Amino acid sequence: MLEPTLAERLGYKATDRLLLIHADDVGMCHSVNAATTDAMERGVVTCASIMVPCPWFPEIAAYCREHPEKDFGLHLTLTSEWKYYRWKPLTAAKETPGLLDKEGFIHRDEGDTARHASAAEVEKEIRAQIARAREFGLKPTHIDSHMGTLFAGVFYPTYTKVGRETGLMPMVLYPTPERIAQAKNEFGQRDPLGSYQQLKKQNFVFLDYLKEGAEGSTLEARRKHYYDALRALKPGVTEFIVHLSLDDAEIRHITGNWEARWNEYQLMTDPRTRELIDSLGIKLIGYRELSKLAFKPVAA
Repeated sequence: MLEPTLAERLGYKATDRLLLIHADDVGMCHSVNAATTDAMERGVVTCASIMVPCPWFPEIAAYCREHPEKDFGLHLTLTSEWKYYRWKPLTAAKETPGLLDKEGFIHRDEGDTARHASAAEVEKEIRAQIARAREFGLKPTHIDSHMGTLFAGVFYPTYTKVGRETGLMPMVLYPTPERIAQAKNEFGQRDPLGSYQQLKKQNFVFLDYLKEGAEGSTLEARRKHYYDALRALKPGVTEFIVHLSLDDAEIRHITGNWEARWNEYQLMTDPRTRELIDSLGIKLIGYRELSKLAFKPVAA
C-alpha cells in the first residue's frame, strides 16, 4: 500500500493544492511587525517566523500573547546583514566568540558564520533563542532559518536535532533532484539524500515545494509573477516565503530593497489576491496544521 501524501495526512485529497504563505523577518523592526500582523489579519498570510535577537522582538512577542490563535514560529537568526542596523547573539561573547564579527555583532552573511562558528556555538545560540521566545510567552509552531544559514552542511544536523529535541517542527524540504543539487552546491551538504532518509525514519514532515521571492522591479511585475505562480501551483503542499514592510522612514533607512517588501505587503493584503486563490480552489494552511504531524509515525 502506498504511503499517503502530506496532503492526505492533513485530511485533504492527493490532488488538492495546499499553500502556506509565510512571512519572514518578523521582529526585525516595527515596520515589518506592523505589515506582517496586518497581512495576517486582513490579508492572505497564514503564518510567520520571528527573529528573537532583534530590537523589535518584544513588540511582536506581546502581539503573540494577545493573539494566541496566530501561527508564529521562530526565524532562528545567525546573521545580521544590514549596514547600520545590527544585532548581537543572545549568548555571551565568551561562550560563542565564533558568532561575532570584528564589530561585536553577528556576522553579516551566512558564509562568514559557517567559516567562523562551530556547530556547538550555533546549537547554544539557537537553543537560547528558543528559550527566550518561550520565556516571553510564545508557543512557536515551527522553526526555520534566517538567510538559510542553518541549511549549511556543518549546521544542518544541529538544526534538525534541536527541532526534534525541543518539539518544534523544522522547515525541511522533500529532496527533489533540484533540491539535492542545491543542498550540495549551495549549502555544502555532503549527503542530502542520506540526511532525508534519516529524518524520515524520525518522522519529520517535509514540504513538497518552496517558492522564495518575486521577480520584477515594480508592483505590477511582482503581481504578475506571484499570480502566475499561483496559477501554476502543483498538487501537494507549497510554501511561499514573503518579506513584508510598510513604506516608512524606518525601513527605508534599514534596507535599500524596502520597495520589494512594501510591494509584497501590498500584494498580500490586496483583495484580488485572495479572490484569485479562492477561484483556483487553492486551500490556505499554516504550520499549526503541519506541526500536528511532526515526529509522529505515518499511518498507512
